[in-house]
Amino acid sequence: MNTRTLTAALGCLAAATLVGCSPATTSQQPTAPTPSATAANTTPSAKDDKPAERKAVANFVGMGLQSAQDKAQADGFYSLRSHDSAGRDRLQAFDRNWKVCSQNYAPGKTVPVDTELDFGTVKLEESCPSKDQKEPKVEGGKMPNLAGKSLKAARGALDSGTSITVTDAAGDRMVLLESNWQVCTQSPGPGVALRGQPVKFTAVKFEETCP
Repeated sequence: MNTRTLTAALGCLAAATLVGCSPATTSQQPTAPTPSATAANTTPSAKDDKPAERKAVANFVGMGLQSAQDKAQADGFYSLRSHDSAGRDRLQAFDRNWKVCSQNYAPGKTVPVDTELDFGTVKLEESCPSKDQKEPKVEGGKMPNLAGKSLKAARGALDSGTSITVTDAAGDRMVLLESNWQVCTQSPGPGVALRGQPVKFTAVKFEETCP
């Protein structure tokens, strides 16, 4: 073996220790995943179509709102809401200050636990109405009769862009919390077509009598 051949052989031996000498060993081709592995990675998991558990609705009428909510949650119902049974559109900011007058599902009715339960409520010192007072709304594009309704509910019934003026029918007080005031007079009157005209209300507090 001549010097050139010996040098080449030694060089190949040294390179083989690191990466190999032949083309077959100097680069490795990525191994394709097996069909079973590919299927395992790309097949979506089956959707859980198991229906929600069903339970009987308790009788919540007469309970404090907070207690009613706690009871409903303990029974497995977590989609809960409440509204003002007096139709004044008041928020139930402090649940312990409100009591349940009505519920949207009769006691004993069996429903899925993801069903929304809605409680009609009034404040603790108030009497429950014989039935929930519906908040007013515009029908047929005509002004509804808003006398006796809370100013907040009256405002909510009209288009949000309506220009509204409110004055105290019993004096010169500022009307701050509109849910505590009731409409005495209105202009335009009930049944008048609404075409974007300004609306005027006079009002007094709910414990007062309209003049």
